[in-house]
Parts: sequence; structure tokens; C-alpha cells
Amino acid sequence: MTKKFPILCLVLILVLPASLVFSQDSGRLNKLIELFENDEPAFGVLSFDYSLINARSLASSGLDFVFIDMEHAPFDVERLREFLLGMTNKRAIMDKGSLQPDVVPFVRIPAAGGAEELIAQAKQVLDVGVFGIFFPAIHTREQAELAVRATRYPQYNDAADYEPAGLRGRNPSDAVWYWGIRDYHAKADVWPLDPEGELLAMMFIESAEGAENIDEIITVPGVGGIFIGPSDLSTSMGYASPAAPEVEEAIQRVLQACLDNDVPCAITTGAGSVEERIEQGFSFVTVGADVGLSAGAANALRLGRAAAGRN
Repeated sequence: MTKKFPILCLVLILVLPASLVFSQDSGRLNKLIELFENDEPAFGVLSFDYSLINARSLASSGLDFVFIDMEHAPFDVERLREFLLGMTNKRAIMDKGSLQPDVVPFVRIPAAGGAEELIAQAKQVLDVGVFGIFFPAIHTREQAELAVRATRYPQYNDAADYEPAGLRGRNPSDAVWYWGIRDYHAKADVWPLDPEGELLAMMFIESAEGAENIDEIITVPGVGGIFIGPSDLSTSMGYASPAAPEVEEAIQRVLQACLDNDVPCAITTGAGSVEERIEQGFSFVTVGADVGLSAGAANALRLGRAAAGRN
């Protein structure tokens, strides 16, 4: 029996479908980073409903990413575990021959500014297995630096990218399981500071102060993207609507800083604005909110993909 076993294993490998034989190193785990590297826009939704049922709907929606809003919805890590479980599409993994999720999950944490709470919340959602964090209300360079550090592990002494020094505590057992890889510590670093990193530390610019400080914020090593929040930005600037010309001027100033520094920039859109925002140069956009993919969000996704040549 022992002599025949290697032969049997070889036979099984040869007869398995090609889609079942793949390596954990066969490509990017974080689809959003892959799209950024290929200069392809990405489309997602904002989710307040991180239930198992909604997760299953979103996992096969045709979107590229979802960000779970734990700023305006409850900060409930146990529910987040369930949501990520629901987004684990075994059939898609088998068909694709890759561990890369078709729809990449991110979280917006509630903490803004305060170091201890922000670090703790970032650690908890990363340990569950999300592929990055949207940090709300980033107004200054110092806040952006703290956000990046909270997303990173402390690096080894000989690491070329030792700074900014990581603050994340090391206990990633759930994330290792969810990502399906053995070398989680090596891959769980911020892109593009670490070109091989699979995590994104993304900053929400949603205040007049943040827009004014964008040139300082955007040059923080490890910032993986900027997300403009038009509603909060307009309120911060004293306007009732994001449609005010002054608000759009601030939006364009932030976008231009991103384009000048080759940093992905995001904004909320709908069917009436998604094409224009893609043409302006936004790298990723939300096309709606949950539950699932509404008719309006599906239409915006279709229009956005057409504008980006991703039909």
C-alpha cells in the first residue's frame, strides 16, 4: 500500500480538473490591488447589512469590492466573521483556480483620531481577515500616519520598509484561515509601500481640513487610496448639498492630488454620475448601497464598466 500511494496521488493530480490545481502564490489575493496595478477602475458597494444572507448575495454580484460600514452600523466583530464566511464562495474558488475573492471585503472602522481605540479596532477587523481598512475623518498627515501604522505589523530588523513602524499585534489565526495561505505575515503588509503587500490602508477625506491638507496626507508612505466623502465634505464646508460648486472644487483638488501622486482615488456614485467620475480619473467608486445589488446599483455598475471598457 505504501509503495502504491505516491502513484495514486500522481494519478489523482493528473485527472483533477486544472482549476483545482493551483498555488497560493498564483497571483494577487487582493483583487482591488490587481486592478490598480493594471490601471483598471474598480466598482463596489457600501454595506450596512453584514448578514450571512447579504454576504452570499454580494459574493456573486459582479462587483469588485464591498466595504462594510462599521462606523454607522454596529461595530460587531462576531457578525463580521459571519459575513466573511458567507462571502467564501467555494465554487468560485474552484472555477477560478485562485484564492483571490471575486468581491474583496473591506471595513470602515468607527474610530477617528484617537490612537488606542483606532489601533484596537483595526487589529480586530484585520485579524478576522479583511483585506484593508477605510479610516474615517482623516484630517491631517499625523492621523494618516497612525492609520498606516495600525494596519502594519512591526517589520523585521533588516526590512527596507521598516518605517513607518507597525503597531498591529500578531495573532492572525482567523485571517490565515480566511485567506487560505501559510505566509500571512509576509503578505499582510500595506501596498504600495510593500509591493507584495495585500492590505490597503485607505483614508477618508470628508472635511475642509482634510481637503486642505491633502498634499501632506497623500505622501504618507503606505497610504493605499483616498476616498472622498461628498456629503460630510459639503457639511464641513457649510453647504447643504455636495452639488455646491465649492464642494466640487474641493473634490477636484483632492482628485488631482491623487492623480499627481499616482494614488488611487474613490468617490460615491450612482447611475447619473458614475460615467463622469470614471472619465475624470477616479480609480474606484461605489455604485450604491446594499442590500445585495439593487436595480439602480446594477445599472450604475453596467454604465461604469462600459465607461471603463470593462464590459
